[in-house]
Parts: sequence; structure tokens; C-alpha cells
Amino acid sequence: MSNAKAISKYIRISPRKARLAAGLIPAGTLVSEAIKRLMFCNLKAGPLLKKTLDSAVANAETQLKARSEKLKIAEVRIDEGPTLKRSKPKNRGGQHPIMKRTSHFTVIVSQL
Repeated sequence: MSNAKAISKYIRISPRKARLAAGLIPAGTLVSEAIKRLMFCNLKAGPLLKKTLDSAVANAETQLKARSEKLKIAEVRIDEGPTLKRSKPKNRGGQHPIMKRTSHFTVIVSQL
């Protein structure tokens, strides 16, 4: 089976929160159903993951000459990217660390 994939890197959302949206579209789901689920989910990662899914579908249409109706999700992976480390001043000269996490989205689609 031939696959097409799309990767979005350095997305400013924590991987833990992004994996909640990725759980809505498990492997084997049709692409049309996955797009509907992501469009109507109330999570910040929903539109971000939909954008990566649209890119994977476009890659499949151009590279594999596949129709979008005949595609299914093969894999959705949310990996941890680099963390931006910031700090906030606290009392008596101390500081509190603030970790701004990033994510890498990988979406792989395959033909039915």
C-alpha cells in the first residue's frame, strides 16, 4: 500500500493537549469523517490538526493520483518539540519556571 504524509513542526501547543484532538481520529478512519470531526471539535488543536490532514490529502492526490474519498487515516502522531523556557519573578528574588511546549504533528494517509 502506498502512503502520503504531512508534517507540521514547532506548533505552539503542548503535546498532551494536542493528543486529545488526535484521539478523535484513530487509524482506519475515513478522511472525510476525520475532517468533519476536527472541524466541529472545540479544542485548539482541532484546526491545527485539520490543516496538517488537508496537506496530507493534497500530497496523496498529487503524488499517488488518489481521490480523497478513497483515503483513510493510517497514522496520526503527535511528538514533542523543543520547549521554550521562560521564568516569572517571584517573592524574595526567586523565580518560577514557565515551560512553553511545542509539538510536531505527523499525519499519514493511505488508500483503501
